[in-house]
Amino acid sequence: MHSLAEKIKEFTQSNLAQTIEIRRHLHAHPELSFEEYETAKYVRAKLLELGLEPQSIANTGLVAYIKGKNPEKKVVALRADMDALPIIEQNNVEYKSKNVGVMHACGHDVHTSSLLACAKILIAFKDQFEGTVKLIFQPGEEKLPGGASIMIKEGVLKNPIPNNIVGQHVMPFIEVGKVGFRSGMYMASSDELFMTVKGKGGHGAMPEYNVDPITIVSTIIVAMQQIVSRCASPKIPTVLSFGKILGEGATNVIPNEVKVEGTFRTMDEDWRKEAHKKMKKMAEGIADSMGAECFFEVRNGYPFLKNEPKLAEELKSYAVEYMGAENVIDLDLWMASEDFSYYSQEIDANFYRLGTRNEAKGITSGIHTPTFDVDEHCLEIGPGLMAYLTLRQLGL
Repeated sequence: MHSLAEKIKEFTQSNLAQTIEIRRHLHAHPELSFEEYETAKYVRAKLLELGLEPQSIANTGLVAYIKGKNPEKKVVALRADMDALPIIEQNNVEYKSKNVGVMHACGHDVHTSSLLACAKILIAFKDQFEGTVKLIFQPGEEKLPGGASIMIKEGVLKNPIPNNIVGQHVMPFIEVGKVGFRSGMYMASSDELFMTVKGKGGHGAMPEYNVDPITIVSTIIVAMQQIVSRCASPKIPTVLSFGKILGEGATNVIPNEVKVEGTFRTMDEDWRKEAHKKMKKMAEGIADSMGAECFFEVRNGYPFLKNEPKLAEELKSYAVEYMGAENVIDLDLWMASEDFSYYSQEIDANFYRLGTRNEAKGITSGIHTPTFDVDEHCLEIGPGLMAYLTLRQLGL
């Protein structure tokens, strides 16, 4: 094993209690997207304790730098998100959320505490590595337009420009003690669809006098699946799903209008734009042919997330050095979305997964659920691995 790995593991273990304390504090005091004021104050204080000089960005975001020898030689950016979700926590733990209705149900408390612990490790090696580490603590990952997009607009990828950016995210489907990597396309873009079909309501027993928006919406929904099955290349993962239909009629009442909401996801930006046009044209055309009006809106969400292949393979090899090949797995495509994708559209990026599952302890709930939690053994791995991946890139 690389001797650097042993040193980092010892350092991580000696600071584990403090890392867990930070994670539990964050978990107990969650804040919603773009409202992370107290979280940002807490993280700022921790960075100041480490001797760093954090800078505010995107209102509640923070950036700090760890400079080694020859700081301009290479710049590696590390990102953690800080926001929580509007969920009522159902876990009975001592660090349960104190902010009722808000919960760290996506592991951002783990991401933030891991990056703080990683920073402490990197500072201990700053006289040995060449380059600069840019620490990014990001707000608003869970809410459009995505904190990453705002931070990019405000210059987070400039002065200096990172050679690459790395993000770590918990994964409750991976056993604690393991991590997952993937090269190339990994996570989907995510767009929100809103459709209103206006017809002419009336008595359900006299359809000839009505323009039935429920029938028309049904036709549109079924027809639009052909955009996936017959318009999308089989080589491009594509999902079109409708999750909400509101037509306030009755058993014998046809309503005047029906509202529909859905999501469109894919992994190709050119096809994404083309599909938007096809969906709108098809929906409006079908409604018009059946005597109704259709108003179809696409609200652009996050782009698709791609892991730069050369970087992905390099980092995976370092992870194998640090953890052993048996603890590094290959990830499948994931049709969920993440605003880390904005970074991946700008510079070389890698987004990998940190296992948090422990069936023996009953820690199996998925993210975005009221019973989500992690096996805190992941905090023995996350900070050290991220530090190792960074230091190996910087010549150690």
